[in-house]
Amino acid sequence: MPIGDAGEVQAVGLDPALIDASGDPQRKHPEMHTTGAPPFLHSEGKATLQDNYLTEADDEPTAEELATLRRVPAHIPWRIFSIAFVELVERMSYYGTIAVYSNFIAKPLKTPTGAALNPSSDNAQPGALGLGKQVSFSLTTFNAFWVYCCPLLGAWIADTYLGRYKTIFYSVLVAEVGHIILVASSAPSVLEKPNTALGVFVLGLIVMGLGTGTFKPNISPLIAEQVPQERMRVETQKGERVIVDPAVTVTRIYNWFYFFINIGALVGQIGMVYAERYVGFYLAYLIPTVMFILCIPVLIFCKKWYILRPPSGNVMGPAFKLWFKALGASWTSSPAQTYKNLTDGTMWDKVKPSYLGASAPSWYNFDDAWVDEVARGLGACSVFFWVPIFWLAYRQMDSNLTQMCSTMQLHGVPNDLLQNLDPICIIIIVPIMDVLVYPYLRKKGIRFTPIKKITAGFILGAFSMVWAAVLQYYIYQTSGYYETGDPDYKSPINVWTVAGVYILIATSEIFASVTTLEYAFTKAPKNMRSLVQSVQLFTTAFSAALAQAFTPLTNDPHVVWNYGAVAIISFVTGIVFFFFYRDMDKQEDELNLLPTGHLGTAAQAEDVERRASVVSANRTNNTVSEKI
Repeated sequence: MPIGDAGEVQAVGLDPALIDASGDPQRKHPEMHTTGAPPFLHSEGKATLQDNYLTEADDEPTAEELATLRRVPAHIPWRIFSIAFVELVERMSYYGTIAVYSNFIAKPLKTPTGAALNPSSDNAQPGALGLGKQVSFSLTTFNAFWVYCCPLLGAWIADTYLGRYKTIFYSVLVAEVGHIILVASSAPSVLEKPNTALGVFVLGLIVMGLGTGTFKPNISPLIAEQVPQERMRVETQKGERVIVDPAVTVTRIYNWFYFFINIGALVGQIGMVYAERYVGFYLAYLIPTVMFILCIPVLIFCKKWYILRPPSGNVMGPAFKLWFKALGASWTSSPAQTYKNLTDGTMWDKVKPSYLGASAPSWYNFDDAWVDEVARGLGACSVFFWVPIFWLAYRQMDSNLTQMCSTMQLHGVPNDLLQNLDPICIIIIVPIMDVLVYPYLRKKGIRFTPIKKITAGFILGAFSMVWAAVLQYYIYQTSGYYETGDPDYKSPINVWTVAGVYILIATSEIFASVTTLEYAFTKAPKNMRSLVQSVQLFTTAFSAALAQAFTPLTNDPHVVWNYGAVAIISFVTGIVFFFFYRDMDKQEDELNLLPTGHLGTAAQAEDVERRASVVSANRTNNTVSEKI
């Protein structure tokens, strides 16, 4: 039913059960039940979005069609690529900046700008503050922790007060201020006073981290929301009946989103390393600062084409209250009974408004569908807490693999340049997966669901560490380290032998990291997408803490055991993860097809949709009666 006909809908003759589920059974708040499209669908006067909101169910796939028809993504509108460009520039500026943190903090100042004395020398080393490795490690670790804590704040601001677009825009401004402060910290006149330079640097690190952290949980939901279709539909394309599946569309969007992320990271990391080496730190900080400004005009110019959802108000409070109420309703004095209540599939049904009826608490201003969405979102969050184990393999690139490269035959290749094989491989593999592999699997009817993809990420991460362990063993053997114990050992093995490790890690990222972005979007309640995305980001901070536990194994001759231990842990975790979530994996379509839940006055949208479907059914019945 087109939204233009909404005014014809009469709220009479409705099933009382439908009214009870609207979130206002006593109808004390008439504004919740007024007809018309939800406010966010009037955004920028996009009539086509309003027309698409209330659709007939005739084109939704049947159970047989779900099992037999090929699934394809929807058309990707150009506005998605404008958001991807914003992410590319942000990642270029972020990774380009942090790539020089270590040298800026640890190495001493040798030239007024911090550039290397002889940039062309293999031993050229830029530096500024000269505080050593320990201070460098502490500050860079703090930065990683800070950047991954701030997403929780950014998600709360977006979901509760400002909405995603405004939060992103203000985050860009804050991060830009941080970049400017970092440029100031690297000015030659400031570097002459190390204590002042350190203070300004730390301030810039904090401000930029705040902007970056509040930016991250909002940009990824915003890009996926630009395709308004949220229900499956059957279409005929080139003579073939296919299912246009929003989940497949989201997979495509996030694959290319990750593609743009890694282009930005690659350009930033390579470019700024050479800028610090040949010119100085002020240029390495200035280029990202100037590039980051490009985000502002793009966001302003493209705003009128974006699909923007308004903030939902206080969503976190009711969600956590509901969770605790569900836990409380399942708790008994018997541990066995409590476990049964928590796992028999009825925990959330017992706290639905329709189940509680008149005994529902006064803060119950949501419908049954929203309870289902919260349950699904919490299930997604539980998936994310397994992912730090996956990142253990990825984090070997930060130091251990770089040091491994330095013990091999480099043939003129800087050892710290090899880590850029990871984004290069991702840039190559993403199009192959999106254009060839995934469509082939869908054509053959093979469902490569998110749980299976994450499992594959764990397994490939484990294989990459097996490769690294075997290679490290042969480096020890061929260098004579086991016999001599020489700390400056050198193996005759070519450094490009390590490429296999990076290729496997890059492929595992496409399966695990990209899929967590996708999973956070598709499984979160629509008014909590930023929050669930922030939880996904926050869990990556745990991987840094886990990595510290392996520090004793990062010294020779124990590095083989380091790689081996990570391989075993990743492999076992992947297997356990799959069996733990295989039931959820079987419910993938069912979870994605859950109706949209509503909280507070947003229940209006569901009310309109219900009445539209009832009126449509009545009209159909009347037409049939007239023909009879």
